[in-house]
Amino acid sequence: MRILLVEDDLGLQRNLTEHLQAANYSVDISSDGEDGLFQATEYQYDAAIIDVGLPKIDGLSLITQLRQKQIDYPILILTARDGWQDKVLGLDSGADDYLTKPFQPEELVARLNALIRRSVGKASPTVTNGPFSLNTRTLELMHLQNPIILSSSEFKLFEYFMLHQGEVISKPTLIEHIYDQDFDLDSNVIEVFIRRLRKKLDPDGEYKLIETLRGQGYRLRQLAAG
Repeated sequence: MRILLVEDDLGLQRNLTEHLQAANYSVDISSDGEDGLFQATEYQYDAAIIDVGLPKIDGLSLITQLRQKQIDYPILILTARDGWQDKVLGLDSGADDYLTKPFQPEELVARLNALIRRSVGKASPTVTNGPFSLNTRTLELMHLQNPIILSSSEFKLFEYFMLHQGEVISKPTLIEHIYDQDFDLDSNVIEVFIRRLRKKLDPDGEYKLIETLRGQGYRLRQLAAG
C-alpha cells in the first residue's frame, strides 16, 4: 500500500515514516499543503495522512480541495487541537478519521489499516480467499493454517491483490500503489514478483491463483471458501 504523508514537523515526519515502512507501507512525503496538493493529484495513493497545521495551504483546506477534485481515498488527519469542534471541522472537510497529538505511532498504523480495509469493503484485519488468509495487522500469510514466507515486496503485491480480489489490475496501477516515487516505472519487476508469488503460493498450479490477462494486467481469482 502506498501512503502520502503531509507533515511539516520533520522529526514527526521521520518517526512516522519509519513506523509506516516497518508496517510494509511505501511512503511519499510532503512538508507543506501546496506540495501535498500536487503530489496527491499527481500520484495514486491508497490513503493520506495530513496534518492540520500546514504551511502554504492548511490541512483542512487541502482536504477540501482534494475532495472537490474527486480524490476519494481515505484521509487521516493529525491535529494538536483536542476540542470537539475542531474534530468536527476536520471530518466535515472530508477526512475519514483523526488523531490528536501526541499519539502513539502504533495507533496511527492501526487506524490507517482499518481505513484502508473499510475503503475496499473489508472489516476484519484478516482477509481470506479460499484456503489463503492474510493478516494486514501482523503481516502474516497462511495457507491451510501453514505460514507462507514472503519478502516485503512480495507481501505488498499480494496484499494489494487480496484487497482487490476479482479485479483486473494493470501493471502501472500495481507499481503506482506499491512503490514510491523513485521506483523505475519501466522495470519488469512486477513480472518477476508475479512469478515468485505463483511459485510460493501455488507451485503445482492447483488454484491458478493469479491470472494474466494479455494487454490488461493481472487478476487474483476468488476461490471457494474452505
